[in-house]
Amino acid sequence: MGNIIIIGSASIDLVVKTDNIPQNGETVMGTSFFTAPGGKGANQAVAAARLSNNVYMIGAVGNDAYGQQILDNLKENNVNTKFIDVIENETSGTAHITLYENDNRIIVVPAANKYVTAERVLPKLEQFQTGDIILMQHEIPEETIEAVVDFAVEKKIQVMLNPAPYRKVKKDILDKVTWLTPNETESELLFENNVEAALKQYPEKLIVTKGADGAIFYNNGVKQVSGFKKEVVDTTGAGDTFNGALAVALNENQQLVEAVNFANLAGSYSVTGLGAQGAMPYRKDLD
Repeated sequence: MGNIIIIGSASIDLVVKTDNIPQNGETVMGTSFFTAPGGKGANQAVAAARLSNNVYMIGAVGNDAYGQQILDNLKENNVNTKFIDVIENETSGTAHITLYENDNRIIVVPAANKYVTAERVLPKLEQFQTGDIILMQHEIPEETIEAVVDFAVEKKIQVMLNPAPYRKVKKDILDKVTWLTPNETESELLFENNVEAALKQYPEKLIVTKGADGAIFYNNGVKQVSGFKKEVVDTTGAGDTFNGALAVALNENQQLVEAVNFANLAGSYSVTGLGAQGAMPYRKDLD
């Protein structure tokens, strides 16, 4: 079993719950507010590290109280943080989240996450090798992702790309990554509403998540792996939990259908508590 290396964003989530969404120029009352560690990279790192050992994160935080909070939280959750840079004279990333009617709306301010550059990341990857898995998302610069994918191909390291939040992905990158894990909305945008053809083009590579309905991929036909129904408290971080758990299962050499089932189960737990990481399961929960 190899290492899992998450390259991505680390932030603090500023979360407000409300029964009313304001219109332009309108002020409404919220029902509660809290802060919690987040960022898609850190979320996926915590999700993986609660289920497995040998999880590393490569990223950046600011030299501020939020940055220290992010690092402390990752360490407490079994993530190796030795490759996370602390950026002087920069703030840590934040995500401003509104929870409304079992859904969320999010504004991300990258701040220190802009420093997750190829120049900083590639030297850190030199110690990893064939058999390891790299997991990335879109809250870091596009140039970094492209450079890491090229490096990984050369070193024969597997790469999972979670293309969230959505931005266009070059076909060259789609062809080179080992797994691609968009949700339904991202997949429609990526493949211009022709997801079925894309599934056939990328068998057992393109895995489209469908929330509580599970996920689909192609293997001699479209395979749907059903989700698990649980009472929803907060959907923030469900996709990140799926991706972290999927990386763990694939790192354990589970067959894809078994790995997706494992990830679906992990994702179902994550919606049962507040905050992106609050209800992410531990291995004993899934076992």
